[in-house]
Amino acid sequence: MTIILTNDDGIDAPGIQALLKAVNGQQVIIAAPQDHQSGCGHQVTTHRPINLQRRSDFEYAIAGTPADCVRIALSQICKDVKFVLSGINAGGNLGVDAYISGTVAAVREAAMHGIPGVAISHYRKAKLNYNWDLAAQWTGDVLKDLLERPLEPGCFWNVNLPHLLPGKPDPEVVFCQPCTKPLPVNYRIEGDDYYYVGEYGKRDRTPGSDVDICFSGKIAITKLKI
Repeated sequence: MTIILTNDDGIDAPGIQALLKAVNGQQVIIAAPQDHQSGCGHQVTTHRPINLQRRSDFEYAIAGTPADCVRIALSQICKDVKFVLSGINAGGNLGVDAYISGTVAAVREAAMHGIPGVAISHYRKAKLNYNWDLAAQWTGDVLKDLLERPLEPGCFWNVNLPHLLPGKPDPEVVFCQPCTKPLPVNYRIEGDDYYYVGEYGKRDRTPGSDVDICFSGKIAITKLKI
């Protein structure tokens, strides 16, 4: 059976290559947005054509949202799909981010069609660089566990990797609940224009929630439901 890989950062993003590395040896199809779609949530395209470009035997660049990509992958590209994996997103998708995130929306769409899925995101501390090789290693280890765990219908996994300094030991994996506190809502005003300036790392967090766990340097895993 086939694993579908997608994301919301676009098919050329380094995170999806890290995800491909994490599932090395599995039969995969990459069906990912042609362009960056971060923050699009569960938007789908119904009133214009969705262009599909086949790049190779297993890669499809789709001019749509992550949810569009999953819809097309499941209905048009591959009928024998075992899992849908989305990521590795450049940036966290913690707590209420799940309602905004295209990364998470992809696996939510899969769950709507009865296909289990895992969304994987990588929290970024300040403006530090990502270590995608290390992210692939952590993701591979997490997926070995999650892909063997039974999921109730309509459920899916949301994984957030921490941002650790070089030389730190591998992070602990913690199953937890999603934080329900809102994101920072702050704007810089210039005339009639409002520029969002909320700082992600300064968001409120419930102790023991996914935000708290990930910000504390651990891998946070939550089970979400449609």
